[in-house]
This record gives sequence, C-alpha cells and structure tokens, in this order.
Amino acid sequence: MKLLLLPVLLVFACLLAALYGALHNQISYSVAPGYFHDLKFQQFRIDPSDHNRLGAAHVGILASWWMGIVIGVPIYVALLRVSPLSLFIQSFLKIALTVVIITLVVGLIGLLISTYAIDPQTLLNISPERNTDDPLAFARAGAMHDFSYIGGILGLCVGLFHARRIGRNQS
Repeated sequence: MKLLLLPVLLVFACLLAALYGALHNQISYSVAPGYFHDLKFQQFRIDPSDHNRLGAAHVGILASWWMGIVIGVPIYVALLRVSPLSLFIQSFLKIALTVVIITLVVGLIGLLISTYAIDPQTLLNISPERNTDDPLAFARAGAMHDFSYIGGILGLCVGLFHARRIGRNQS
C-alpha cells in the first residue's frame, strides 16, 4: 500500500515545493525587482507581459517544484518502516512541511545577514559588476536564494533525523 502512495506523496511534496518557490520569490521580488527583470525572467523565458509579481511566482514554481522529488523520496524511504499507514502519511506530511519551514527561515536569515553584511564596498569584493539598477538589492536577493539551498539541505537532514527517530520508536 505504501508503494501506491509514493506518487501521491511526491505530488504533495512537489506542490509544497512549488508553493514555497512562489512565496520565496514574492519576498525576493519585494527586495529586488531587478533580480527578476535583469536575470530570472530571461533565465526562465517568462513572457514580457508577466514581468511582475505573477512572473516572479511563476519563476519560483518552475525553479522549485522538482525539489519536492529531491526532498520527498528520501523522506519516503526513511519512513518505510513506520506503521500504521496513517502514522506513515502523517509523518511524511509533517516532515515535508518542516523542511519547507526550515528552508524559508534559513533563506530569511540569509536575507537578514546580507542586509547588514553587504554594503557597496563589500559588494565590489564579492560580486562582479552587474548591469542592474540596484546592485545591493540584487546581491541580497541572491543571498536569500543561496541560503535557501542551505536551508533545504538542513531541513532535509532534520527531517531524516526525525523520520529515523519515528522508525526507531516503532522497533
């Protein structure tokens, strides 16, 4: 029965990851619209009529939905020993949500750190000159993006630890 649930749980994880991407990009767009206008809209071939918040959400969905598979499969495998089925499903959903929350928090921490750590002088030392209206905001949005990957890895580690603990309590 658990094998039949794999596609359903992965679809849930992909939808959750896509929702995260859309939300993350709304925050990033608030910080640096130029990050999207000068980079992401072209990178993801977003129609020029959607070069706005809707387009930023679209970029977020396209950029992150697949992380649901990357995060969902290890969580699924780690929980295979968990019974009954209701606990297995409940644990998967909670752990997937935990991963997303940790990813969001770490991304916001990256934004906060970059707000204080990146000034015009440090920007010259860490980033090539970009043709953008606000290079500081661009760098800060980029930092939030990069920290989110760290958050995803950290969230997955926390999730797998929790899944393993649930499995051990079953033994």
